[in-house]
Amino acid sequence: MTHQGPVVVTVTPNPSIDRTIALGGPLTRGAVHRVQSVSDEPGGKGVNVARVLTLAGIDACAVLPASPDDPFLSVLSPTGVGYAAVPVTGVVRTNVAVTENDGTTTKLNEPGAGLDAASVTALTDAVLTRAAGAQWVVMSGSLPPGMPENWYAEVAALLRELPCKVAVDTSEGPLAALAADFERAAPNLIKPNSEELASLSGADPEQLERAVQHGDPEAVVAAATELMNRGVGAVLATLGAAGAVLVNGTGAWMAAAPPITPRSTVGAGDSSLAGYVRAAIGGAEEPRRLQMAVAYGSAAAALPGSALPSPQLIDLDAVQVVPIAPDR
Repeated sequence: MTHQGPVVVTVTPNPSIDRTIALGGPLTRGAVHRVQSVSDEPGGKGVNVARVLTLAGIDACAVLPASPDDPFLSVLSPTGVGYAAVPVTGVVRTNVAVTENDGTTTKLNEPGAGLDAASVTALTDAVLTRAAGAQWVVMSGSLPPGMPENWYAEVAALLRELPCKVAVDTSEGPLAALAADFERAAPNLIKPNSEELASLSGADPEQLERAVQHGDPEAVVAAATELMNRGVGAVLATLGAAGAVLVNGTGAWMAAAPPITPRSTVGAGDSSLAGYVRAAIGGAEEPRRLQMAVAYGSAAAALPGSALPSPQLIDLDAVQVVPIAPDR
């Protein structure tokens, strides 16, 4: 199933079947546990973004590598998400998340099937073809074995020739490679968490979160401003229970996460990014985009396993957005 001219194209180079194993109590290393439930969901960060947007009635197309008979597609199809699967020889990986009853999640992620040069080229072409008429292209997650670490940077540079906005949410080597190429490949938006932002700025991730929790977002704003000085359009820093900070060329805002009972962190960051994009497509100004992002991330964290939030679960009024004084 494919969509012609989707509003949002999401890109997931390393998709996964996300298997969630729910325990009734704490996970103890070396012990035998009784499992309460097991569920399989189509995963990968870009796939999660596409699922959340589809639930909100936005036409999204998930571009990803998978052969026509891959079990992953039989798990993805029932969600109603439009997709463009680029045929490859390997099998989509299975990631396992073990969730405890207090919301603690332990993840075991497989590396993914390797992609050869021809598959990488085919995936690039599929992204560019579907991005031609899109408003946003969201590239998310890790890269599979065999894929060059600068692939996001290369595609982001090519997408500059198109009118679409580009968002990137990745980490480690691919994020470092993108940052090294900001001069020609800086996206309109990046969505780092505290560890990813710290890796780009040299800050301490725990200090970033603690400072925001205590109402002092200046270190986050300074790190984000440094990235924007290198060409990035906006930085949406998602900081877990501390909430989030949004910085762009016109200002900076912070929003605390509303009180929830956390059940699983799987997909929370992806839901935040989807909330931002949903608000942006609707023409919202930056404070409302941040409000929507935090509302979506919080709603996802309150859901079990890999479940993702529908619009009915979004409580914008529970999220207070505060402008950060421009004294930096």
